[in-house]
Amino acid sequence: MPEDAEASRIWDEPTVSYVRVLPARKLDAHGTVPASRSRRIPRVTTTRPLRVAIVGAGPAGIYAADILTKTALDVSVDLLERLPAPFGLVRYGVAPDHPRIKQIIVALHKVLSRGDVRLLANVDYGVDLKLDDLRQFYDAVIFSTGSIKDAPLPLPGVDLDGSYGAADFVSWYDGHPDVPRTWPLTAQHVAVLGAGNVALDVARVLAKHADDMLPTDIPANVYEGLKASPVTDVHIFARRGPAQVKFSPLELRELGHVPDVDIVVYPEDYDFDEGSMAAIESSNQTKQVVKTLTDWTLKDPSTNTASRRIHLHFLHQPAEILGDDAGKVVGLRTERTALQGDGSVQGTGEFHDWPVQAVYRAVGYFGSPLPEIPFDDGRGVISNREGRVVDMVGDAVPGVYATGWIKRGPVGLIGATKSDAAETVRHLVEDVAGVEDGGDVAAADLTAGRTAQYGEPQAVLDFLTERGVDVVEWHDFALLDEHEKALGEPHGRERIKVVPREEMLAVAKKKQHVNR
Repeated sequence: MPEDAEASRIWDEPTVSYVRVLPARKLDAHGTVPASRSRRIPRVTTTRPLRVAIVGAGPAGIYAADILTKTALDVSVDLLERLPAPFGLVRYGVAPDHPRIKQIIVALHKVLSRGDVRLLANVDYGVDLKLDDLRQFYDAVIFSTGSIKDAPLPLPGVDLDGSYGAADFVSWYDGHPDVPRTWPLTAQHVAVLGAGNVALDVARVLAKHADDMLPTDIPANVYEGLKASPVTDVHIFARRGPAQVKFSPLELRELGHVPDVDIVVYPEDYDFDEGSMAAIESSNQTKQVVKTLTDWTLKDPSTNTASRRIHLHFLHQPAEILGDDAGKVVGLRTERTALQGDGSVQGTGEFHDWPVQAVYRAVGYFGSPLPEIPFDDGRGVISNREGRVVDMVGDAVPGVYATGWIKRGPVGLIGATKSDAAETVRHLVEDVAGVEDGGDVAAADLTAGRTAQYGEPQAVLDFLTERGVDVVEWHDFALLDEHEKALGEPHGRERIKVVPREEMLAVAKKKQHVNR
């Protein structure tokens, strides 16, 4: 701590009492933990606001901060973010040609610009500070670090040169500062494995002409890479049928409107069992997706005159990525599957080899473990019960919580993220109030739960400065935000994204940047 930290304290010395907290038992098969024995933890009362750190400034973290500031707690919230910019996967996970989805940033921007939530970006948990450090400055910590790496796919040949994870490719084309500036776009024929929107995004970005991406915020290095790509055919492979894919109707329809790109489908891949028909009848979204896919089967193949094509293959599960003696991808082997009546599939033993020079795995995201935080390696989430982090024996870790994909896994859209954050915040408030789940918080003492030794907001900034961390606050990011917009304005674009971390920091902190 800085030498004058104690002198700068402006709140009364805390008094200590105790509250009984109900932790939880070991994770069950669903990754949740029912309530178990209790243990006593310090409950500190003071006149200062409750200090809460939220680690991860994507939608989940920002929603949690917003909800927390609207509770009955007198609270002071800091959002810690590893990157020099907030907004998480909305900035670094949404395709550049989807500005409609990127408009979510507008709502997130309003929360951070209000002034009651402080952004501390370019702060890397586990490197710049750890859990014991956070406990010095905060009474509670919420982790919302998301799921940013590719889910594992046990497949022969997955490590060949030319086999890529979709998450890495998305990070590249979205200008993530921690990935290389170049991408090996040398394949003429490409396979994409997966049946969700990420697979559609990867296929569309690969097949779309780079000039058609220019109105977006696509970084210059990404445009140049896509412009030089020799790709002509992109094949999407789904292991189940048309009624089981997870495409959203709008994303799928957009695929059919990409300039100079034809959609090619294969009638023999279309099969519907009883489970498929039930899914169509029970879900309007599934009905729309199936209609779009079926309409494409009615198109006259002779009208396909585009220079590039996206092929949709159903009932094909990947069996092996094929390589040559040099260890490079030369093909994909798939096995024909058959529907079993309930929407599930089994392999038929019929195999087909597809000549492709690159394979992209878009089979989902997966969370990464964090130092000193209990982690469920099987599910890729922080071990928790409804947002309360639990340790290896199932006891609640006092004052530590999780929300978003790192809490529940990479499922659900914005609505699910909001309700997920609300659940975590509700439990945090209950723990501060010392009431059991569903208890009357309004009648409780909400000045309890102050456990941080250094609760003044400046203390953590002094700590990070001493460690040489260039903290990017909201007013710093505003400079970067305006700079990117200024870069795009002469070209009629909303912005051009700055990619290198050192350049982002130079702009945000008004430093002289030296090109390297």
